[in-house]
Amino acid sequence: MDTQNTLLIVDDDREIRSLLADYLETHGYTTLTAGDGVGMWANLEKQTVDLIVLDLNLPGEDGLTLCRNLRAKSAIPVVMLTARSEPLDRILGLEMGADDYLPKPFEPRELLARIRSVLRRTQANGEHGDINKPQKLKFGEWTLDLIARHLISPDNRVIALSGSEYRLLNIFLDQPNTVLNRDQLLNMTQGRDADPFDRSIDIQISRLRQKLGEDARSPQIIKTVRNGGYVLTVNVNSEV
Repeated sequence: MDTQNTLLIVDDDREIRSLLADYLETHGYTTLTAGDGVGMWANLEKQTVDLIVLDLNLPGEDGLTLCRNLRAKSAIPVVMLTARSEPLDRILGLEMGADDYLPKPFEPRELLARIRSVLRRTQANGEHGDINKPQKLKFGEWTLDLIARHLISPDNRVIALSGSEYRLLNIFLDQPNTVLNRDQLLNMTQGRDADPFDRSIDIQISRLRQKLGEDARSPQIIKTVRNGGYVLTVNVNSEV
């Protein structure tokens, strides 16, 4: 049985909400449900939630908008459900801050595996207020604020990061001067293996380079290793 984490299921299909809640409760989770964004925010005001299962297609504010607004105030993990199979929709979900996605239709046991993976990953990353945990990581002339989860540029500008950009940069800073391939990066950021046509990591790195002011033709911080992957090539120092 899992530890008693509380999950919030946000889906406009009453039957899906009920089925998922019943299934996840048999595996030791406490569940809350909502049919739209209004219900989601109402639940979050009343109770502490450890993870949100969020449908992309909702009445009123859709899942992408809700995820983006949630990320402005909270680091609660999100697994996004979508009936769309287009790669762009998946990438948009991750860019808005989702921790993982699952296209419909899906097996409940696959969702359970994704939930377990995301919770293990986020809880292992130490979001429990350890006073000895570094609060900032300095690399080159840049700083990553681990508390506010944003970048600080060499001229002291604050640059917002999506959830996926933050996780990806944090992984590079944790392993400087180490070549990481796409499979490793996808597994560490999303807890899954890449398929041959998955370019989401390349797109996220491209966007991260833009925020770092990198020249795409000759990047100096996150470099491409031919037939190898990517590597952070500057020194990293931590501040408590």
